Amino acid sequence: MEFSVLASGSTGNSFFIKSKNSKVLVDAGLSGKQVESLLEEVGVSAADLDAILITHEHSDHIKGVGVLARRYQLPVYANAKTWEQLDRQLGKIAEDQRLIMEVGETVEFGDMKVESYGLSHDAAEPMGFCFYEDDAKVSLTTDLGYVSQRIKDTICGSDAYIFESNHDVEMLRMGSYPWNTKRRILSDVGHLSNEAAAEALGDILSGKGETVYLAHLSKENNMTELARLTVKNILQEYGFTDGEDIKLMDTSPVRPTVMQEIIRK
Repeated sequence: MEFSVLASGSTGNSFFIKSKNSKVLVDAGLSGKQVESLLEEVGVSAADLDAILITHEHSDHIKGVGVLARRYQLPVYANAKTWEQLDRQLGKIAEDQRLIMEVGETVEFGDMKVESYGLSHDAAEPMGFCFYEDDAKVSLTTDLGYVSQRIKDTICGSDAYIFESNHDVEMLRMGSYPWNTKRRILSDVGHLSNEAAAEALGDILSGKGETVYLAHLSKENNMTELARLTVKNILQEYGFTDGEDIKLMDTSPVRPTVMQEIIRK
């Protein structure tokens, strides 16, 4: 498998992954034109996509979905509760392009299997995904208030983790957001702090060379360097050294990550 985090952050999110025979986009939280451009930067044409998967209905995840689905006649997968919300946001999508993938279901796209799992977030029924090709595994875990043991068990054993590290708690507490917004972000249906992300990863990682992409960083309440340093230091307490046991990677809201290939030795 190969993948790129096309964009990740408060302003828009999109993730691309491919196997030998299949190409899948997860979320399109920027304009259709922007997503097309980001795909082109990693050598992919939107016309070659096999499907779009949707994690949940918030605008920073679905802004360009309707345009891309109509332009390229792409099937769109979401669970039934999410579709109830999407109907008002995506515009008209042909019935045969509107497909259901419920929480806990596994769907096959050629030689790629995709398993969905539930998350705790303030959306109708948000999902994360695990992607499999042969023995390779990649997991996508963003937009959640806490990491349950069920989630840890589901994603553990991944070769690469795209994992939320949304905010620094003190930056959030001292920042300009209204208190109700701060309380929502800090709640069990909000977003993971840098510290919470690191502690969950400490329970999940094996230290056998996994790559961790720190994702969905808040523009107002986090910094790339702070997120990486916080996670790095806490993981060291768990016995994981960045660059030796694991590899920490940054993501960007405007630039795709370099395509990473997963090769099991």
